[in-house]
Amino acid sequence: MKLISTIFYSIIIVLTLSFCTTKEKTSIDLVLLNTTIVDVQNIQLLENQFIAIKGDTIFSTGSMEEIPAYDSKESMDLQGRFAMPGLWDNHVHFRGGTDLIAENQDLLGLFPKFGVTTVRDAGGDMTPAAMGWAKKINQKELLGPQIFTSGPKLDGPKPAWEGSIKIVNLNDIEMALDSLESINVDYVKIYDGSLSAENFYSIIKATEKRSMKVTGHMPMSADFQKAVSLGMDGSEHMYYIMKACSPKADSLTELGLGYGMMETITETYDKQMANELFAELAEKKVFITPTLYIGKVLSNIADEDHSTDTLLSEIGVGIQKTYEGRVESAKRAKSSGSQMREKVSNLAKEMIRPMFEAGVPILAGSDCGPFNSFVYPGEALWGELFSLVEAGLTPAEALKTSMIYGPAFFGLENQYGSLEKGKVANIIILKENPLEDIQHLRSLGKVFLKGVNIEL
Repeated sequence: MKLISTIFYSIIIVLTLSFCTTKEKTSIDLVLLNTTIVDVQNIQLLENQFIAIKGDTIFSTGSMEEIPAYDSKESMDLQGRFAMPGLWDNHVHFRGGTDLIAENQDLLGLFPKFGVTTVRDAGGDMTPAAMGWAKKINQKELLGPQIFTSGPKLDGPKPAWEGSIKIVNLNDIEMALDSLESINVDYVKIYDGSLSAENFYSIIKATEKRSMKVTGHMPMSADFQKAVSLGMDGSEHMYYIMKACSPKADSLTELGLGYGMMETITETYDKQMANELFAELAEKKVFITPTLYIGKVLSNIADEDHSTDTLLSEIGVGIQKTYEGRVESAKRAKSSGSQMREKVSNLAKEMIRPMFEAGVPILAGSDCGPFNSFVYPGEALWGELFSLVEAGLTPAEALKTSMIYGPAFFGLENQYGSLEKGKVANIIILKENPLEDIQHLRSLGKVFLKGVNIEL
């Protein structure tokens, strides 16, 4: 009966497009027929739908029974397959210096092959190149995801990463933010390589005054809740929120242990403190990017052989060379008997469900890019979503951390996050229902980037 219905509606649309007069028709570029729209926000399926696309935008959607007369350049019968907004990877990196610009550009095409249509670049040392790619992608001259970028990170006088802006005093902060505003970055990324706690707080206050979004790492000498009170919009990774949930945090900070305190932090984690903090983060809409998947990869990196990874051949030799540092570091940690990374990973996983239930906006981010070994563009975002489900989220909740909260961080809910009139036409088509099983992302069949059907 369903097959007969599909054929019937396909005949109707063909007849409608063929015989309606020009005055009665609305010109569009593409109409997707007989699809099941996945409404992640409301956790429901809308069956037997059409999606009309004009230019970069969804022109209209609705029931096949009420489809208007369109003069469409192209129509596509999806035969009941599942359509939903493209995925967002909310933590990626383009970096490695001028010698690796070309290899970083080569990574761009991997993202849409996994349904990732938008990324949030969390800082690197090739901002002009990344902004150039973003422009070409928007003009459909280059295959890749839409790029939102922080530009260079803000760090202390001895930055951990090349290309970062050195912050020593208040004047440096104002000059740095002037520079970032002049190149029109989308947000500000803080790093903790050598940044002082006071300058960390001052950056947050300065960005708040300028209405610039700010997220990133926190110096382990700083206080997470103070940063939240000053207007911090987000936090990357779980170290800093974990620290705020331990009654030992203040005394450990006074000892100046840095990340050396993390084993004790994980062992003294207090659920009551955590619940109180989660409520505050939810109220103030502070976005947390857990990056669970990379934690899992790096925890096992000393023991696993990645030489036969399917996507390794897609990674340039220069970027592959950058992977060696993490591998050697993991081997040293293993020989020393350190279990810090494993303990942090396990506690992070335990924290996800309570955070989500409290209303904390969680962002799915892979942390893929050079130097982050064997965390591949596109595939790693799937890994993050799978990890979030393993940590206790439902498939719909995990998807929300990507396609709903990603746009929400930038206040772009009116442009992304659902398949409705006026939204950007970044659409992915799956053969199987992702609300039943997050692994059904593997049934990806088609990807539309701003209305353009790309080759997978």
